[in-house]
Amino acid sequence: MKASFKSKCEAAVGTLPWVSSSRVTMTARTKAAKSSQEVPTGISQVTNIIAVSSAKGGVGKSTVAVNLAYALQALGAKVGLLDADVFGPSLPILVRPKETTIVYDGELLRPIEHEGLKMMSFGWATGSRQAAIMRGPMVSNVVSQLAVGTNWGVLDYLVVDMPPGTGDIQLTLTQKLDFAGALIVTT
Repeated sequence: MKASFKSKCEAAVGTLPWVSSSRVTMTARTKAAKSSQEVPTGISQVTNIIAVSSAKGGVGKSTVAVNLAYALQALGAKVGLLDADVFGPSLPILVRPKETTIVYDGELLRPIEHEGLKMMSFGWATGSRQAAIMRGPMVSNVVSQLAVGTNWGVLDYLVVDMPPGTGDIQLTLTQKLDFAGALIVTT
């Protein structure tokens, strides 16, 4: 499959009028497993974390994140979806689970489940139509709580719908989470 993907990419890029030649190099590096003491409890059983990000809002990032999560689940993976945008959460608008009450399960938050997908969003804590009025450390604490303070359980993938831009939330998450990859959504 790798060779097929490589040749198809080279052929597709080669059809562009301004490209005189193309060469695709594919690599993969496996990361050393972290010790259980280094991984926060809520995400200790999450195998891969994928960021879905963009430089600006309104480009379809949340739609891509939701569709990616459900597509991975349709392929048989155990999947979670974190809406990390506390200033404009989209998940409560895009997915309508019957039960949206956020409760503690011991010391961790219990994720909302809908059609087998585990989800968490600040929008369910405040109501999907309200924006948060917070700054700096307060925002970082809220996002950390949602990311690592949620009992995600055993997941193959946790898809993180990042807020647009490169602010406090993005910095906090890249420090707290060990991302396996990222999708950048652009116009």
